[in-house]
Amino acid sequence: MAEVYKFIAIVGMFLAAYFAPLGSPRVQGAILEGFYMLQEYARQHVLFCLVPAFFIAGAIQNFISTRSVMRYLGKGAKQWLAYSVAAVSGAILAVCSCTVLPLFMGIYKRGAGLGPATAFLYSGPAINVLAIILTARVLGWQIGVARAAGAVLFSVVIGLLMATIFREEETERQKGFEATEEEPGERTLAQTSAYFAVLVLILVFAAWGRPAERMGFFYDVYVVKWYLVIGLLALLAYMMKAWFNGEELKAWKDSTWDFAKKTLPLLFGGVLVSGLLMGRPGVDAGLIPSKYVAAIVGGNSLLANFVASIIGAFMYFATLTEVPIIQGLIGSGMGKGPALALLLAGPALSLPSMIVINSVLGFRKTFVYVSLVVVMATISGLIFGAIV
Repeated sequence: MAEVYKFIAIVGMFLAAYFAPLGSPRVQGAILEGFYMLQEYARQHVLFCLVPAFFIAGAIQNFISTRSVMRYLGKGAKQWLAYSVAAVSGAILAVCSCTVLPLFMGIYKRGAGLGPATAFLYSGPAINVLAIILTARVLGWQIGVARAAGAVLFSVVIGLLMATIFREEETERQKGFEATEEEPGERTLAQTSAYFAVLVLILVFAAWGRPAERMGFFYDVYVVKWYLVIGLLALLAYMMKAWFNGEELKAWKDSTWDFAKKTLPLLFGGVLVSGLLMGRPGVDAGLIPSKYVAAIVGGNSLLANFVASIIGAFMYFATLTEVPIIQGLIGSGMGKGPALALLLAGPALSLPSMIVINSVLGFRKTFVYVSLVVVMATISGLIFGAIV
């Protein structure tokens, strides 16, 4: 069967290359737009978002015991604790749909249950405190509150549904982790906690975006963020020298590289295709013209909310960019229900993230996860649009 898929892929690529209307200005612009988006992604997200995330994932792989992960996120953990930890962790990290992937892969491979792991996968990009505040200020407090409540509820419900749907497979997977014997660590709990806190803070501050307004706490942090990052890197260097031996550091480096080489090619390919189809956020140069999108998502019909959810699921949004884009779409006639649907589906998913999730969970689990996000976003949009 694998050879059949390869054959279909090769034939598909041949037909696309053979019949592509490269003389069309729209197609030429879309191809260029795909590379523009890839360049923008590389400049804004790889060094300061993905690289720290890869190092955290490698650290989870090496320095967090399977028993510890299972205690809080595995089969034996209390459900309220597991899903609370997953949701809160996402709110603290506040990363985009691609940056959360290495972290998700790290905890999932270390023994986290499918339910809490997918709850974390959704909550990381969706429960972004700064984005929710910006949503309330720009789009109105009603949609801001609805986005916050919907994101928290989604992360838990999606996780519970994933765990229920794939209960038998998950039970078998967890048995392998239960049989794993863990060697005692050489560091104290306080040292390990401090080490991971520094890694997470480096990710948070390095990826801290510039707020639209030049006032307030978030802008103050943005002004001094590189001083904070440099100080944290110095502290990390001390920890590495004082608390870790050479073999541990080499294992950390190898795990980090393993996550990077498996993830980056898929992300780059997905970003390129996403730019080709939809264009960069705010730039109408993809194969699918934005005027058609605005026309379809007007009002509060089932189709409008469903299309908004689908568009949000496949389009790549950098952190905070979804708010001005939806503001523009609302100005072009987008209904408030579809706007919420896009906000709930968009930041948590993207075509690049789907490709990577599929490589970890397989097609069936990925399809169900994406479908749950789209369906719940559609229903939420319908309800919200009817209320407001």
